[in-house]
Amino acid sequence: MGVTDLLNYVIFTNPISSGTMFIVSNTAKTVGSYIGLPQQEVKMSTVPLWKLAASTGPYIRLAGFSGAAAVALGAYGAHKLNAKEVPEEVKIFETANRYHFIHTLALLSLPLCRKPSMAAIFFVFGITMFCGSCYYCAFTSDKRFSKITPIGGTCFILGWLSLLI
Repeated sequence: MGVTDLLNYVIFTNPISSGTMFIVSNTAKTVGSYIGLPQQEVKMSTVPLWKLAASTGPYIRLAGFSGAAAVALGAYGAHKLNAKEVPEEVKIFETANRYHFIHTLALLSLPLCRKPSMAAIFFVFGITMFCGSCYYCAFTSDKRFSKITPIGGTCFILGWLSLLI
């Protein structure tokens, strides 16, 4: 049994998750028939995770790259910045790294939305402009790029809103 088969079993096909899905499905049918909703049969797909990831285009790879960059920058900042000497820069760095990680996780959700390219553009620009300018300020103490930080934050907001479209 490979790793993907194991993950597929753990998430979808083991007796506990299968039983839980059966209970939820039957409860939904009962409640739906009680309030007069038409009955529809929903079949759960048991596609292996590696096939699902391969069919999502470049978004999973983009999230992988962004996550690796967030970890590398986080490790570099943790070793380079000293909280006793420059507490303001450490705070800026921690904010940048936190937002970088959160929006990397958001990149993983892109295959589930209707317009993943639009959301990807906003999230990538947000990571670049918001997190990038904060990283630059934290590492160099130079605030000349701090004017683009709010533009990056706006890109983050637009990225989240584009998930609704």
